[in-house]
Parts: sequence; structure tokens; C-alpha cells
Amino acid sequence: MTWWSEKSRQAVRHATGSVTKRERLELQDWLSPDQSVLFDTMHPADQRHGLDVVAHLRADGHEDDIELLLAGLLHDCSKGPDTGLLHRVAWSLGERYGEGVIGVSARLPGFAAAFERLRDHAEDSAVLARAAGCSERTTELIRYQSEPRDADAGAALQRADEAA
Repeated sequence: MTWWSEKSRQAVRHATGSVTKRERLELQDWLSPDQSVLFDTMHPADQRHGLDVVAHLRADGHEDDIELLLAGLLHDCSKGPDTGLLHRVAWSLGERYGEGVIGVSARLPGFAAAFERLRDHAEDSAVLARAAGCSERTTELIRYQSEPRDADAGAALQRADEAA
């Protein structure tokens, strides 16, 4: 898939992402109350993405690794409900075409804060997950989601994230 087609797919999924009542009920079976609250603070598109990552992990044979599944579900939790589609498009264009895009876009209202959340989301998501009671292993999987240190679980998370 080309970069543009992948980013277009992500944009559509961001605009249409939602979570069903059934999915929310299923989460109650394996999330602690604090983890459930953390999930509820996420943007609906990030919630949908997290659930899709979990589905990919399960399909890849990791259905019994709850720590990995939690990492998949919550790995973008710090992006927050205010990091919208336009912020993410500008960020992706900046990653693709250079910091100049981000520098110019950051002058728009709300963009600088959103870019900071996007830039730091792996570390910040790990901190939030740990505060919500996730294990050290889960937080490390989240922290190193882009550059996995765990050859099996970390690589599986990265593959699932890219596929979802």
C-alpha cells in the first residue's frame, strides 16, 4: 500500500471510528476500573484503533497475553480527545515532507499542543497506563511501540498497530 493510500485509509477510519455497546461491555471483563476510565478518555477514533489492534493481536495468536492486549488497546491513550483529524494530517505530512510543515502548522490555534501530544504520545501513554495499574511490561511495550525492545511481543504490537 502506498503512503498516500495508507494515510487516506487512516483518515477515513479516524472520521468514522466508533465503539459499540457490546464492545464496551466486553472490555469490562478484562479492564480494571482505572483502565476503563483511561480508555473512556481517549478519542473515539483511538478507541476504535486500539480495539482493532487488539483484534489483530488475537488473530496473530496472542489472545492469552493480557499485558500485550492492554498495550495494544491503550498505546495511544495520551493523544487525547482534542487531537483531531487535521492535527494528525498535518503531523503526518510533516513526518513525510519535513519539519517545515509542522513548523508552519504549529502556528494555527491548538496545533502546537496537539503536535506536542503526538510527538510524546508513546512515553506519555506509558505513564498514563502505569498510573491506571498496567504492569511494567505493558508500559514498556507502549513506551517502545515504534522501536520495540521485545522481539516477540513488541514486534507483534508494532505489526498490529501498522495493520489496524
